[in-house]
Amino acid sequence: MSTGYLLALAITIPFVSWAQNRFGGKRLWLFALGLFVLGSALCACAWNAESLIAFRILQGVGGGIMFPLMQTLAMQSVTPESRTRTMATVSLPAALGPILGPVLGGMVLSWLSWRWLFLINVPIGVLGWILAILFIADDRPDRQAPAQRLDVVGGLLLVPALAGLLYGLSNVYAAGGFGRADVLVPGIGGAALLTGFVVWAVRRGGKALIDVRLFSVRSVRVSSIALAFVGAALFAGNFLLPLYFQALRNYDPLHAALLLIPQGVGALLARFVVARLVHSHGSRLVAFVGFLVMAAATVPFALAGATTSLTVLGVSLFIRGFGNGVVFIPIMTVAYVDLARDQMPQASAITRIVQQLGGAFGTAMVAVVLTTAATAERPAAGFDAAFWTTIAITLAAAVVSLLLPAREQEKVQVA
Repeated sequence: MSTGYLLALAITIPFVSWAQNRFGGKRLWLFALGLFVLGSALCACAWNAESLIAFRILQGVGGGIMFPLMQTLAMQSVTPESRTRTMATVSLPAALGPILGPVLGGMVLSWLSWRWLFLINVPIGVLGWILAILFIADDRPDRQAPAQRLDVVGGLLLVPALAGLLYGLSNVYAAGGFGRADVLVPGIGGAALLTGFVVWAVRRGGKALIDVRLFSVRSVRVSSIALAFVGAALFAGNFLLPLYFQALRNYDPLHAALLLIPQGVGALLARFVVARLVHSHGSRLVAFVGFLVMAAATVPFALAGATTSLTVLGVSLFIRGFGNGVVFIPIMTVAYVDLARDQMPQASAITRIVQQLGGAFGTAMVAVVLTTAATAERPAAGFDAAFWTTIAITLAAAVVSLLLPAREQEKVQVA
């Protein structure tokens, strides 16, 4: 069920830029939010597993449109000097969702029916729909202007490429790891199709579904690489942490989710200071230090056992969440530094795609390490190795962040 949702979310992202150009950002947002709310309501009414999967896919299509479109509309509406603060605001739901979602989910499943996991989205979505009508500027395209044609060939290459890569990586956790047929076949096929898409997109230029020429822009290229590592570190940690509390500490899902709250609080507080930090020290230094903080805060889990103090782990989670909140914003903002307004939708799609792929790869890697290193006598050994792998990914991200523009370069670009 979750795999279908995530696949639908990922394969929808490449079409957002074209759809915004064709229909306008406001109308596309209303459509996507309406689709997400409809999918949520239908999920709550599902009568069997098959219908629930189908409705989750519908929900994923709506979410796949909203996430990059939200970034684009925000970046297009503010001055360069306000982008970091704006990104801190609009990225809050996406950053807190994977952290606080398990908490709310655990509470709902403990006290209410599973259908409330989806019903809770309906009133919130309806309120959001009303607010969007009132406050989002009407930006529908000029009817006299020639409409951009959809790159059908590009879609036929990129959609199965992303689906194959993500589906293959989602199967790595099972016995056999990367050597499984259901990992290799879709993974290799997806990589081949992705290569074909890149060749096609280079020939198509600005008419391609995703304009890969934007990778020649330093800000887009560097931020995309860094965001892949951000996704890997964040998703790997969010995969391991609940498992640690449930499998090694024997907490039920609700209590394990409650123990993760400090991480969400840290990420939330980071949003209030990150703009000031970036303004004072620049994106490069803030991201680099943030990654080091994340890595250091993960070390206690790599050294932890079944009796390690929950207070120590709670403080570590708070610091880790703060570090994640600090690194995400400047890297996302840098992606738009060198771009014109009409290039921003493409940049949003690119950054979201690489983050999804990075997250899937990071989760797959630590899943393999976890299952390989764990033994019946020492199950904790698997978690130790997996957390050290997460730390290594985070440190690699810190090295990549040094490629971000220095504070002086950012000021020149903004000016």
